[in-house]
Amino acid sequence: MPLRFKRKVKNSNLTISVLIPTYNEEKTIKKVINEVTKVTRKYKSEIIVINDGSTDSTSKIIKKVPDIKVINNVKNLGKGYSIRKGIKKAKGDVLIIQDADLEYNPQDISKLLKPFQDNSVKVVYGSRVLKNNPISHWTFNLGGRLITFITNLLFNSKITDEPTGYKLFRKSILKDINLNCRGFEFCPEVTAKIAKKGIKIYEVPVSYNPRPVTEKKIKWYDGIAAIFYLIKYRFID
Repeated sequence: MPLRFKRKVKNSNLTISVLIPTYNEEKTIKKVINEVTKVTRKYKSEIIVINDGSTDSTSKIIKKVPDIKVINNVKNLGKGYSIRKGIKKAKGDVLIIQDADLEYNPQDISKLLKPFQDNSVKVVYGSRVLKNNPISHWTFNLGGRLITFITNLLFNSKITDEPTGYKLFRKSILKDINLNCRGFEFCPEVTAKIAKKGIKIYEVPVSYNPRPVTEKKIKWYDGIAAIFYLIKYRFID
């Protein structure tokens, strides 16, 4: 949905919670946290890292990073489960989901937060499609577009990038949404339940730097699962 607001409401008291679910991201986690910190220090903000049972050096790295909150899962429980734990601990008015692999650039956070200056905006997605970005493997690109098409078909929405990793919410709306996800089905579940409530999803163009398919944790069958959950939650709460 294009960013057209009837009224601009400057909300200087907005507080931000950045949720970073991470599993075995020793190569990038420190840089992600540093970059997020640089951007969010001008807001009243907190960074919550949910360490999802990492078996590499991720745990050791985040222990040494000051001024962040850490939630440790004793074993790998999944991205969705980790986000749900982060939501419960978050104190901010606006919650930002930030991936830990640097495919998404934290410098885009400021742009993603701008729509929330209007109090009527409840949800913002970062769209990779609205910006001239390199694409991932053709199967991922095609799968993402298919999932987006099905989303729009099922919920009469007009978004361009449903499976984006950048999703921002006012915490107040998440209180009324019962999430059951454990893995990557977080995206279709939260999108479906927001759309069913008639809440508009605004989109902001974001940068995207896909890593090689061999390094991706999401697999082709997660795309099939996403379609299943979109259909499921269209008809079942």
